Amino acid sequence: MTDHHTKFNAEKLINRKNNHNGYRYCPFCKSELKEAVPDGTTRLVCSDSACDFIYYQNPVPAAGAIIVEDNKILLVKRAHPPRIGDWCIPAGFMEWQEHPTETAVRELKEETGLDIKLKSFFEVYSGSDDPRSNAVLLLYLADRVGGKLEAMDDAWEVEFFSFDAIPSNIAFEAHVKALNDYRERILK
Repeated sequence: MTDHHTKFNAEKLINRKNNHNGYRYCPFCKSELKEAVPDGTTRLVCSDSACDFIYYQNPVPAAGAIIVEDNKILLVKRAHPPRIGDWCIPAGFMEWQEHPTETAVRELKEETGLDIKLKSFFEVYSGSDDPRSNAVLLLYLADRVGGKLEAMDDAWEVEFFSFDAIPSNIAFEAHVKALNDYRERILK
């Protein structure tokens, strides 16, 4: 296990996430931030009346793809925190310059070694059970078009599972919901 793994503290991250991500000072004028209700929601605002900074704590966008072959779905076993050893749909956080479709293709390649072609949009999910941040997960349906299936980057293992043999330790609630939605919408 690397230093990165031993330094991961889920409780500390959850506390930080639930406390405005640790923001205490205005990034523009350096005045202390205070809680206020500028628009009907409690937010951090700059205490300097001459500054109009408001901190909006927004979720982080993520994207991934559902690959099904021979009635089996591709899952990856997480190699990094949070939830090392749990399974999930291949997905990850968007980079600044990316469109969600590019994120889905990149993440599949980085985690599974596969080249994919997106077929259609599947669904959007909201996830709040990651200690690092809340996420908005956009999932696509995709086909494999190349590459070699192998665990890479954030994955310890990659495996296709039949829908009646999906592991019980799915990492995130949004992924659990997506698996259930796929069963209900596509397999029915």
